[in-house]
Amino acid sequence: MSIQHKAASLHPREDAYSSKTGSKSRCHKQLKCETEPGSPCARIGSECTLLCTTKTPPPSTTSMSVEHKDMMQGSNDLIPKSSQNLPVHGPVNISKYPFTIIKGQINPMATDFCHFKQSFSLCWSSVVDALEALKKLLRDFAVPLAKVSGEILAEFGYGWDDGWRKAPVISLLSVLENWEEVSGLVLRPGQRYKGEGGIEAAAIHIQSSWRRYLARTAYLRRCRAKWAAGTIAISWLMYTQMCRVRRSLQARRFRQLENYRSRAQHLAANWKHIQSSKRTIIHIPSLGYSQSQRMNLRGFDILQNIQISRLCDIRDENVEVIYVCPRHLGDDILDYYTSLLKCDGATVEDDTGTAQATSVSVRRFIILTPEAVDYFPTRNMCLSTLLKYSPRTLKRIRNLIQGKQAYIVGGVAHVDDLAVADELGVPILAPEPAIVQLYSTKSGGRRIFAGAEVDVAPGQGDIYSLNQLHETLASLMTQNTDVQRWLFKMDSEHGGRGTAYCDACHLSCYNWALQECHRYGPELWNTEWIQESVMLRYLDEIPEWLARYAQPAKTSCYTNWACFVKTFLRQGGVVEAYPPSDSVTCLTVDLLLEPGGEVTMLSCGDQLHGSCQLEAIGSTVPQTSVHPETLQSICMRVGQACLQCLLVGYVSVDLATFMNRNTMEQKVWAIDLDLTYSDQLAMTQMLLMMTGGTLNCLTGCLEVPMPNKGKCCENQIAAKPPVVHRYAVLGSHLFHSNLSMLYHNVFFMVCKAHGIGFNMKRKQGTVFAVYESSERCRIGMIAVSEDLQGALVTFARNLSVIHQEISPSKMQGETNFKELIKEIEDVLQMTVQNKM
Repeated sequence: MSIQHKAASLHPREDAYSSKTGSKSRCHKQLKCETEPGSPCARIGSECTLLCTTKTPPPSTTSMSVEHKDMMQGSNDLIPKSSQNLPVHGPVNISKYPFTIIKGQINPMATDFCHFKQSFSLCWSSVVDALEALKKLLRDFAVPLAKVSGEILAEFGYGWDDGWRKAPVISLLSVLENWEEVSGLVLRPGQRYKGEGGIEAAAIHIQSSWRRYLARTAYLRRCRAKWAAGTIAISWLMYTQMCRVRRSLQARRFRQLENYRSRAQHLAANWKHIQSSKRTIIHIPSLGYSQSQRMNLRGFDILQNIQISRLCDIRDENVEVIYVCPRHLGDDILDYYTSLLKCDGATVEDDTGTAQATSVSVRRFIILTPEAVDYFPTRNMCLSTLLKYSPRTLKRIRNLIQGKQAYIVGGVAHVDDLAVADELGVPILAPEPAIVQLYSTKSGGRRIFAGAEVDVAPGQGDIYSLNQLHETLASLMTQNTDVQRWLFKMDSEHGGRGTAYCDACHLSCYNWALQECHRYGPELWNTEWIQESVMLRYLDEIPEWLARYAQPAKTSCYTNWACFVKTFLRQGGVVEAYPPSDSVTCLTVDLLLEPGGEVTMLSCGDQLHGSCQLEAIGSTVPQTSVHPETLQSICMRVGQACLQCLLVGYVSVDLATFMNRNTMEQKVWAIDLDLTYSDQLAMTQMLLMMTGGTLNCLTGCLEVPMPNKGKCCENQIAAKPPVVHRYAVLGSHLFHSNLSMLYHNVFFMVCKAHGIGFNMKRKQGTVFAVYESSERCRIGMIAVSEDLQGALVTFARNLSVIHQEISPSKMQGETNFKELIKEIEDVLQMTVQNKM
């Protein structure tokens, strides 16, 4: 339903307008003649010309909703936007011709209104329209009382033409004497719906709001549908693109794997020929741990460079070495290794191509740093990945090995090893990454040892749930009552990081279980029905026992048992017995599983520990704790078992030896298997380089040839140089925070001043391995002497002297020197007792 605006008159618009203009002229004459100067009518006549505006075409007929909208908009216009919009009133005077409008109606017989109408009779046609608009506004908003100033109303009516536009609400209210009271009422929320036509206005407002809500809802629904369609389309495109990339990567990796296998077959078929001819070894000491493990390792690039002693492979005259370094080395380190290796006529070349020549001989080793090291300084990426994203370094290596026999010796296996080998077109002396991943875990090592039929510690692997852990531990503790400490090893961790332990003596039922075992005797004790009561008792107490007494071996990695067991169950792990003895010696044996199928022992040494008794930071070479024949038998069986599982390359076997309390016989347990090139083997290469000797693992001797003192005549056949035995202490993970205060040349000068150095003639003394030039907190050290006791004393003395020189009394710094010195003292004491 719509309501038409009122027509001005029955005459045409032109006549009405001209008639209105005429009436206004007569009104002007009347006001000019009948009023005194300064009267309201005179003021109207003087201002009438200022109120004229350009006339626009009359508006078309509109609906009631539009009229209601205009009315509401007009009421909103009453809110002042600025101080300029407020009506300005002069001094308060008594206005002429006032009259009252009650509830939007005027009493035509009222005296005040009659007086006002009579005074403005000549221009009444212009006043009546403004008056009607004012009355309608007051009825619409149910204003009970409005006091109108007649002269202001006449001024407004003279300047406003209802044919042009509707009167502004704020202008209509300005003609009221009580305009503040009325405007407050008009602006009151909901006041419009109390006035004339309020029900219809409310209905129109509700309908428009509902239509707006429906339209807005439909619009938002369409926007969401459009957004969802766009998201689905983009997601589908990304998914398809990802699938294409994934298929491409799978095809590339499959191609790389096929190329690796074909090159591995060629390497196995020609291994003996390659070993006896000139060859180039590309050493990439990469630590291909998982991303979470790499990000949690401090100084990861330094850890990858600890095996820089691989450069000493050039002691074989047929070998050239390309060493890929995980960080840029300073000139001091390059000069140091140049002087260290010059006895073989070697030269070094840094990653910028500058040759550090010491002789005119052919260059036999080169150090290269991938350019991607500068692109990913904080990502702790393994060296193989960095080399994969370094095209210039790969091109440099291809040029260096062009036309030569070459192969790669890596570190911890990673899938990017295959990509690098495929880019270079050379084989890798290592098994496939998938096979390494299967057998490099603690549980995989136990499977290898079981296949080799060697003695292992009582335990069980592949544990992934808490109930399985408790039940396995209860069963093992019942079967092995003499074991006092139990170890928990994570499958994927290395060193002592993923190991925890718990002592059985803290169990309240442990002494009762020992009494039960002694009461039944060893023969009856092995029957299940006798062990059942003890196992159930263990099973009840183990959860609380572990929660209270289990401790991680390295609290810097896992602060408590709760943190440890959470990761342990996620990765899987092994429960294993610690040797039941007060004197336990651990040793490491490095093996080379040749592609041709032979097993070679390269190094063997007794471990030295620091603050963590489950992590080795050094060793004594050769080992003296196990008879060489027994050691060789164990290692050959383990090596053959590895070859049957398609494992080739460098393997490190950890063993533990102790005396059985009951039989007083020596027992040897295989406790760990690392399918990588070990730090001990790298330090052994430096040892053999400096001494010119040979480590004979079959006899357990380090044989060093000594130069002849006398000169032989030209006609006399040169006598074979005498061979002497030497012992060495290797330390590859020596750490002291105060070492950073000394540059390497100053450090070597301090050591020289205290007589710390290597005597090339006597083939004994001390030699250092330096890893980097910036932090300088980690070093390696080798002490060589005529006997084991002398080597241990020399090593401990060197650590003590270095610590005293770099550590003021008030700044001792962080170090593992003190723990290692204490460990060496215990070994020396044990050596003396064994001699007695």
